[in-house]
Amino acid sequence: MAKLGSIAKLNAIDLFAGCGGLTQGMRKAGFHIRVAVELEPTAARAYKLNHPDTHVIQQDIREVDIKEIKRILGGEPLHFLAGCPPCQGFSSVRRLNKKQNVQDRRNNLVLEYFRMVKELKPLTIMMENVPGLKDYYRFKEIVKKLDALGYNPKVEIVDVKEYGVPQSRRRLVMIGSLLGEIDIARPKVKKTTVRDTIFSLEPPEKTTDPLHRIVAKHTSEVNERIRLTPKDGGSRKDLPKKYVLACHKQDGIGFNDVYGRLRWDDYSTTITGGCLNPSKGRFLHPEQDRVLTPREAALLQSFPASYKFPTDISKQALALLIGNALPPKFSYYQSKNIASHIAEHTADTDS
Repeated sequence: MAKLGSIAKLNAIDLFAGCGGLTQGMRKAGFHIRVAVELEPTAARAYKLNHPDTHVIQQDIREVDIKEIKRILGGEPLHFLAGCPPCQGFSSVRRLNKKQNVQDRRNNLVLEYFRMVKELKPLTIMMENVPGLKDYYRFKEIVKKLDALGYNPKVEIVDVKEYGVPQSRRRLVMIGSLLGEIDIARPKVKKTTVRDTIFSLEPPEKTTDPLHRIVAKHTSEVNERIRLTPKDGGSRKDLPKKYVLACHKQDGIGFNDVYGRLRWDDYSTTITGGCLNPSKGRFLHPEQDRVLTPREAALLQSFPASYKFPTDISKQALALLIGNALPPKFSYYQSKNIASHIAEHTADTDS
């Protein structure tokens, strides 16, 4: 393919944008996000709080008209199209760690991602999702179709902890380019721990940050269970028998991490949509007798401390916004890799 002329700005689109984790990393890498597509009102609201310059199409992607996106682009080239289709049907938690995927109508939204690529013809592409998507037959079909279009897609399963994110979170990444061969980014970065990320935060009762003031309230029995959980990594298995829940008394029943504390000098466990509820995973503070606050969860997702989230919504809705997001630092390294790739294939025709 012929090399491109010099580029004043790198235009990008974020599909299934959520609260903007992917966009945050793309912006830091130098992309100008012209369009974001997000159906869920609360997620779209959070996105707009942080990315007011992006045109947000708040609509079911199946109903989005390509002509509208082209109108917003105004004839300018689209350098990068990225997206994270909803992945609940492929997640290991939803499948209870079984191999078979859950039948979920959102599974087919990967087809909408392909529709956007086919019609908009971006120079580079990226899709991020849970590892379980790799075995989905429609995804395999899409990879073949993208290859036929000239993108030569690469698919790998990586862990965001290798990208400076203080969290263990395995993700599938697919990238491709019309410009030439491109590999998935594998940066050499320093390990970032829970201590590095949240140790210096003031206690919630002393903060001026409204997001950090939000702490889940529990019954006296749950509070005592939390208090008795050993600091810095203790779990429900360390509790006296009288505090063990009936559903946890049988071997092989339940998830081992529920009501567990994070470890200061290790990665966080995966921050999920249940991250503000101790019964949903290892989400207790390493030292203080409480569950994580939304700000702590967002920081463990690698959002900047200044990132805004609505505070007038339920804790459950807030947890979903944070837990469903793509970690911005991971997005940054992948997006930076793609920006560098575009630059390498760009010649200044004015020289």
